[in-house]
Amino acid sequence: MKDQGRSARKRTGGRLKHASNKKRHQLGREPAETTVGETRLQYIDSRGTDKKVRALSTNVAQVADDGEVSEAEIENVVDNPANVNYARRNIVTKGAIIETSAGRARVTSRPGQTGQVNAVLLD
Repeated sequence: MKDQGRSARKRTGGRLKHASNKKRHQLGREPAETTVGETRLQYIDSRGTDKKVRALSTNVAQVADDGEVSEAEIENVVDNPANVNYARRNIVTKGAIIETSAGRARVTSRPGQTGQVNAVLLD
């Protein structure tokens, strides 16, 4: 999602004329596409004095099961509804089903935004 400007079409389907060129604050960044592997983090400046942590790759997940949270090793990505090719490429996003040492789990965090993988066990 590189451009975060308004739509090029009207509500009726007609085309809109651009009033100006894109500004720098309207541009986004490339997606992190967190993979399964040795932990690699990237720190990015965000608005204000904050920093964003991006997980470029990770093999650890915090897995919750009935209120108990434990750390589990990620083995691979079973299914990823965000993109059919993400499961084949072992890319972890929110909503992905991962195979861990504790069992199958669904990812509830956004690893490209928070730098960690939180998941809930599936039964």
